[in-house]
Amino acid sequence: MTAPTAHSLSLDHLVVSARTLDQGVQYVVDRLGVAPAGGGAHPLMRTHNRLLGLWGGVYLEVIAIDPQATAGSESARARLFALDDPATHARLDKGPYLSHWVARVERPKQLTTWQAQYPRRIAPVVPMTRGDLRWGLTVPDDGAFPAWQGAGDGVLPSLIQWDSPQHPSQRLAPNDLALKTLKAAHPRADLIVEQLQWLGAAHLLEVQPTDGAPALVAEFETPEGPRTLE
Repeated sequence: MTAPTAHSLSLDHLVVSARTLDQGVQYVVDRLGVAPAGGGAHPLMRTHNRLLGLWGGVYLEVIAIDPQATAGSESARARLFALDDPATHARLDKGPYLSHWVARVERPKQLTTWQAQYPRRIAPVVPMTRGDLRWGLTVPDDGAFPAWQGAGDGVLPSLIQWDSPQHPSQRLAPNDLALKTLKAAHPRADLIVEQLQWLGAAHLLEVQPTDGAPALVAEFETPEGPRTLE
C-alpha cells in the first residue's frame, strides 16, 4: 500500500451485502465468531442493517433490502450499493459476501463542495439518516457502485461525511477484531488505482489485476487467529 498523506481519506466501514439480515449476520458469525447487532432502517433507501465494531474506529455493516419498507415518493430512487441490480441478486443467491467499502471524508474538507467541483469523479451526495445519525453518502442516481471510466464493481469506495457529533463506531460494543488488510482484484486494476490515488485512498486498498471477476477480501486478526471475509 502507498503511504497516507495529509489529504488522505480514512477507512470508515466495510459492507457485507445479504439477501436478508439474518443470513448476513450468520455469515459474519461463521467467519469472525461475533454477531453484528444494533443498526436500524434507512427509510430513503428501503434498506436496513446490522453493525459490528472493529478495532480503531472502523466498523462492519451488514445490509439488506428492508422487507418492511413502504413505497412512497421518497423511495422512488434505486437502492444504494447496487441492491436493485439483477447481477447483485444473482450473486446473493450464493450467499452473503463482502461487496463494498466506504471511505470517510474528514472536515474541514466538505464532501458536497468536493463533489460539485468534480462531478465526473464523484457521485452525487445523498443526505441520509438513521435515528439521530446524519450523514452524506455518495450514491450514483442508478444506485450502482462508484466507478471511474466504467471500472468499479464495489472495489472503488463510496465516500461518506458524518454530520452527527458521534461516529457509529463509538456506539458499538468494543471487541478484539482488527482489520489487517483490505485487498481487491479487478480486471481494470489500472483504472482502480488511478481513481484511488486521485481520491487520496490508495493507502487503504491493495489492488491486483485479475482475469476473473472483481473481488474484495478483508483479512482480520481475531482472538482465535486470522479470519477472512470475501
